[in-house]
Amino acid sequence: MTYKYDFLVIGGGIAGISFALKAATYGKVALLCKTTLDESNTSFAQGGIASVTYQPDNFEKHIEDTLIAGDGHCYLPAVEKVVREAPSQIEELLRWGVDFDRDEKGCFDLHKEGGHSEFRILHHKDNTGYEIQQSLIRQIKKHPKIDIFENFFAIEILTQHHLGQIVTHHTPDIECYGAYVLDQRTNHIHTFLSKVTLLATGGIGSVYLTTTNPEIATGDGIAMVHRARGVIKDMEFVQFHPTALYHPGEKPTFLITEAIRGYGAVLRTQSGKEFMQKYDERGSLAPRDIVARAIDNEMKTRGHDYVYLDVTHKNAEETKAHFPNIYKKCLELGIDITKDYIPVSPTQHYLCGGIVIDLNARTTINRLYAAGECSCTGLHGANRLASNSLIEAIVYADAAVKDSAKLLDKLTFNEKIPAWNDEGTSSPEEMVLITQSFREVEQIMSTYVGIVRSNLRLTRAMKRLEIIFRETEDLFERSVVSREICELRNVISISYLIIKQALLRKESRGLHYTVDYPEKNNS
Repeated sequence: MTYKYDFLVIGGGIAGISFALKAATYGKVALLCKTTLDESNTSFAQGGIASVTYQPDNFEKHIEDTLIAGDGHCYLPAVEKVVREAPSQIEELLRWGVDFDRDEKGCFDLHKEGGHSEFRILHHKDNTGYEIQQSLIRQIKKHPKIDIFENFFAIEILTQHHLGQIVTHHTPDIECYGAYVLDQRTNHIHTFLSKVTLLATGGIGSVYLTTTNPEIATGDGIAMVHRARGVIKDMEFVQFHPTALYHPGEKPTFLITEAIRGYGAVLRTQSGKEFMQKYDERGSLAPRDIVARAIDNEMKTRGHDYVYLDVTHKNAEETKAHFPNIYKKCLELGIDITKDYIPVSPTQHYLCGGIVIDLNARTTINRLYAAGECSCTGLHGANRLASNSLIEAIVYADAAVKDSAKLLDKLTFNEKIPAWNDEGTSSPEEMVLITQSFREVEQIMSTYVGIVRSNLRLTRAMKRLEIIFRETEDLFERSVVSREICELRNVISISYLIIKQALLRKESRGLHYTVDYPEKNNS
């Protein structure tokens, strides 16, 4: 079946839904969700959303904090854009019904997180992302010009390649005409034609064994753009959150928000000794890359699997009020955070790189936009400043609407796109092959492409990955398309991009640390 929409949105987090709500002013919108609207990276964001709100904070301080965290790799116009447009986008969220916590005077109860010089993190207890997601879902479900397709999985974006033309990285004016999409309930592949397409497919966490991301975070949008010969960059900058709850076997890993360190929690070794001061004068409030490497080093030198986060010195009732979900989760495991230390370890959390976009959220492929974690704006540079991601997503979704709306009347549907051809394929005889290959990718990435890297580790990872790639492509050519094999192809593509771009960076900067080049190259 062929669908036609003015706007095709792939992804149902804050970037995708906010874009859809605004784009519906100009045309008909289809919003595709890989599973349901409830399951997105946005829903899992605990800490909050950063915006200059009250004095003594100001734009210049927020810009400076972002640049420092980004370790000399930020794109200044992107930083200025997000910081300066943040307050107006917060106002939009409030109009959509998002309930941020306030103090007794009615002012926002702002948090301070690692790398921030001021209190500027708006939050809803310790489940800010969930509150935003639910508010946006309520808005989108009642909009008459938006059709929601849950359990619809985008397989490929449509370009000239699907018209039989040869497309390379040097092909000028590659265009996107929509996407091939798998209806997971019927296993039928539909053609979605669109004038404008937005990718808001989230992160890449499932590439690693442990991650705070939901299982659906398999880098689908980035992988599709890579196959379509779009530009991808900064994939080596993978952020590992320093403090995920240590509970082996649980995926996604439960996040212990950075806001708890802003609140006063202190990192300790298993013997109870503080250790962050020897790594950074900011102690437990140092930026995430520094804290993650410090914890990683403490664990490796001591042979431990975790360190402790101590919040027992704070007022118990205040702690429970600020972090009710963390308190509840830990209590289920026999840990009372008001009395007991919390076992934590670093885990994959966020990707700073992705699909290259400009200040209007345009990718290098015409008619294709991107926003949110799948995109690379240059805001984060080599390391994301805490709570900058949600605001970046909504700012660039807004930019994409404003830019694409001006083009809409000039664009038409490409009626020449053929239906998906699956002749000569059959159902995979052994799903175990896909499952096992997926596990092998996770193991390779977690072992060789983690917080600390080396040329030897990266090269070994690439060699192992190449074998899995060839096996998977052969299986894909012979098999009926399934979500499982498509996700496997995508995590292999993402892993390849991370390894390749990590090998090309002959220095240590931000989230990319290699023992072969431990210093920054500022030449």
